[in-house]
Amino acid sequence: MIERDVDIRTPDGAMNSFVVHPEDGGPHPVVLFYMDAPGKREELHDMARRIAAVGYHVVLPNLYYRTTREFVMVRDDAGYKRMFELLRGLSNEMVLRDTAALLEFVDATGGSAPRPAGGAVGVPTPRLAALDGDPAARARSIGAVGYCMSGPFVFAAAARFPDRIQCAASIYGAGLVTDRPDSPHLTMKQIRGEMYFACAEIDKYAPKDQIDTLEAQLETSGIRYRLEWYPGAEHGFAFPTRTGIFHQPSAERHWERLFALFRRNLG
Repeated sequence: MIERDVDIRTPDGAMNSFVVHPEDGGPHPVVLFYMDAPGKREELHDMARRIAAVGYHVVLPNLYYRTTREFVMVRDDAGYKRMFELLRGLSNEMVLRDTAALLEFVDATGGSAPRPAGGAVGVPTPRLAALDGDPAARARSIGAVGYCMSGPFVFAAAARFPDRIQCAASIYGAGLVTDRPDSPHLTMKQIRGEMYFACAEIDKYAPKDQIDTLEAQLETSGIRYRLEWYPGAEHGFAFPTRTGIFHQPSAERHWERLFALFRRNLG
């Protein structure tokens, strides 16, 4: 396996990201991995490695980069307060801008590109490595997965970039249907790829009435989708370090569904 940390240039700054893919057999289909509210962390790096291990080029960005390059979630009152401040600082439109940057994938970690004329001597010039030009990535085969707060982000991204994103999965996504004008369900008919929704039975962030509303909208949308309930599972069931919430049977079921989705649509 090959992994690296990169900065991806966006209109709002440098989005630090984790990239991992198999060493051999490329180029590999791309999976954009959108983090949950506690942030980009080693637990998610391990999940990205699991996806990469079955043959994908995985990109996991820090969506909080506008505020901080690193957020370590502490599960106390102050930690939850900070987490909610960060996630409320994001909008669907901001993450769609980030998604456009992910699709172009500029690696700005510094390195070997020729220094532009007039550049300061001794100042490293960012190494530009567009995803479309990365020999390890098959950038015309792209899927996405988002957990928790990123469920609506991948939902919206599949509609904004229907020619690029062949499939997307929302895992216990929160806010999939809202009364705001940017609610992702309003643009779902633009989606051409396949959508998958994994819904926890016990989930205060995505209650059953909200999911029922979503399902009613999906049924009339004409898009390809699958929505499933995970009985007995709570919000966050897929994260191994979520003590008391991690539910291994549901976690393994979600991996099975996710990999099948990718195989059907990305090859």
